[in-house]
Amino acid sequence: MKAHDVMTWGVISVEADTPVMRAVQLMLENRISGLPVVDAKGTLVGIVTEGDFLRRIELGTQRRRSRWLEFLIGPGRLATEYVRASGRKVNEIMTPDPYTITEDTPLEQIVQLMEKHRIKRVPVVDDGKLIGLVSRANLLHALASLAREAKPPAGDDTSIRRQILAECGKQPWAPDINVVVRSGVVELWGVIFDERARQAIIVVAENVPGVKTVHDHLVWVDPMSAMAFLSEEDEARAKAS
Repeated sequence: MKAHDVMTWGVISVEADTPVMRAVQLMLENRISGLPVVDAKGTLVGIVTEGDFLRRIELGTQRRRSRWLEFLIGPGRLATEYVRASGRKVNEIMTPDPYTITEDTPLEQIVQLMEKHRIKRVPVVDDGKLIGLVSRANLLHALASLAREAKPPAGDDTSIRRQILAECGKQPWAPDINVVVRSGVVELWGVIFDERARQAIIVVAENVPGVKTVHDHLVWVDPMSAMAFLSEEDEARAKAS
């Protein structure tokens, strides 16, 4: 999937000389947490988000530092912080030159960009002009839509077992295990040497169409002590018997 499959087209934007309070009103009225900023020609020049309003003189939340720390920081940075806390126009508080994508950017690259730079939205541009936006909410909407799509038909027990083993065989973290399937009920047997692999193997089984229930019989062997630990399910059964 690419950006054009999930993006919001024709997003609300503001011009660079828009008053700060007008941008605040737009965000509240439309229940959005960020606004792309464009010039008079529609070219993207920045983005303003909720985070840009955290340190404001009106709220009394502007940064306060001791004299010696101000001396170390220097007047340039202090002046920039003053502008962001007191600016009256969007271009005085916005983040200029934001990261952008095109409508053909793969979703994987978009997610990598969001994670790397810790951002929640990425403007979509065409020849510098703003045409849309991809936000984390857009990705959630795409995920929800995919979940509603028709699932592949469930296979028989043999097919289910084969699919679980095949998927585990593709994963570098997965040990060799045994899988028993009866009427869609999966039982996982074997030894794992990292407790985190347990949940991952269970997820593999749960994702196969036709699986009704997964029973965990995997035994964790601690590599440091060589001690063996039953699964919670088998531990509870052992205590009850």
